[in-house]
Amino acid sequence: MFLDYASIARPDHWLKNVFMLIGVVLAFFYSPALIAGFDWVKLVAAFFATCLVASSNYVLNEILDAPTDANHPEKQNRPIPSGRVWLPAAYCEWLLLGSVGFLLAWWVNLPFLLAAVSLWIMGLIYNVRPIRSKELPYIDVLSESVNNPIRLVLGWFVVTATAIPPVSLLVAYWMVGAFFMASKRFAEYRSIGDKERAASYRKSFRYYDDNRLLVSMFFYVSAAAMFLGIFIIRYHLELILSVPLIAGFFSMYLRVALKPESAAQAPERLFKETGLMLYLVACVSAFVLLMFVHIEVLYKIFNVEGSGFPPLWKI
Repeated sequence: MFLDYASIARPDHWLKNVFMLIGVVLAFFYSPALIAGFDWVKLVAAFFATCLVASSNYVLNEILDAPTDANHPEKQNRPIPSGRVWLPAAYCEWLLLGSVGFLLAWWVNLPFLLAAVSLWIMGLIYNVRPIRSKELPYIDVLSESVNNPIRLVLGWFVVTATAIPPVSLLVAYWMVGAFFMASKRFAEYRSIGDKERAASYRKSFRYYDDNRLLVSMFFYVSAAAMFLGIFIIRYHLELILSVPLIAGFFSMYLRVALKPESAAQAPERLFKETGLMLYLVACVSAFVLLMFVHIEVLYKIFNVEGSGFPPLWKI
């Protein structure tokens, strides 16, 4: 029984929170001097605070999705739809996870706490009526994927609480998440294979179809590329060298989303796509490395002035 209550908190999704480390690296890029006095214990506390708040949202999602999950070929076997979890206890778990997460976040600093609260509030907007944004086409994708830039901000605030990350990068990160979420919807829709049954599982599927989801995926990835380009030109031109890698990753991800019974339906299944995961590691590594390198010849080629942020290395 304990495992059923643990599973609705989805600890297997905690790995997604490592993307808050991008915010940590970005903050160090802006202020390298902060590395010397950085409290690494707070980073660990911040990671677990984020995981607990996210798990609080997952529990609420499991509770409120149970009636529609019963119409899904796989999700009908989850602990709540199958009757293995007592709902009052699940609601207590939701509040407990959120409360402990907020206590840890408060210990980190106030801006981090406010960002953690915003992550939790987005869970309410996504799941709870009268809004329940997950039932609204396009809004469902955008409201869920906004958690990506929130995670980046959480990582940033672990390092510094006196500024905010560049808006262009936050929007790009948001649109990347929207592409992934739309890909998940696309894979789910194709997997169910019946529009009426799909609509009984997720109300937004009454509007969605293959073409609309594919077009939305194209929009999100185009918007991500545009805002990432703004960030690169404005802050660090060297990152332009990572663009071909990033474009290749989106292409690989789309290929995965197009597979029958695609792993894109569930993030935890994506880790079985070994080639995709290795390519992701290469993309993230290249992006992070290039943030700390200065390549003078690029500025001459593109006729762009430097941003003024001191690099660790020069080429």
